[in-house]
Parts: sequence; structure tokens; C-alpha cells
Amino acid sequence: MTSHSLVLYSTWGCHLCEQAEQLLVAAGLAQQFSVVDIVDDEQAFARYRVMIPVLRNGDNELCWPFDAAQLATWLKDVR
Repeated sequence: MTSHSLVLYSTWGCHLCEQAEQLLVAAGLAQQFSVVDIVDDEQAFARYRVMIPVLRNGDNELCWPFDAAQLATWLKDVR
């Protein structure tokens, strides 16, 4: 995986988004994902406004709720 190949769609003040970000950091992925605030991206807002947080890698998406085990399995499958 290249740097920032993972995108976490979230928004400011979303406690679920903060939890998802903490899972990514705990999994050692702090340097491998970027965060997109859906409020700043019209297409992301239209697509994810009721689904956030959503982790995306290419065409693959992992929608909340997910835990560390589900994250690890998803990452293995999308590589």
C-alpha cells in the first residue's frame, strides 16, 4: 500500500469518526491514510452523509461499524 492510499471519510465533531481514526492509528496506519471531511467535498457529502465514517481503498469500502478485527481482515482482502 502506498502512502495515503486509504481515505477515511468523516466530518468534524463526529465521535464515530474519531473512533474509526483511533482504530487506524492503533493498527499502525497513521501515515497511510488521509481524512476527507465530507462537508468540504460535495460528491463525498452526497454519497456518505448518512454513512460516515467510511474507509475507502480504491473501489473498496469499509463502512462503520467496524472493529480492529474487521479492519485487519478488510485490509488483508484489499491489498
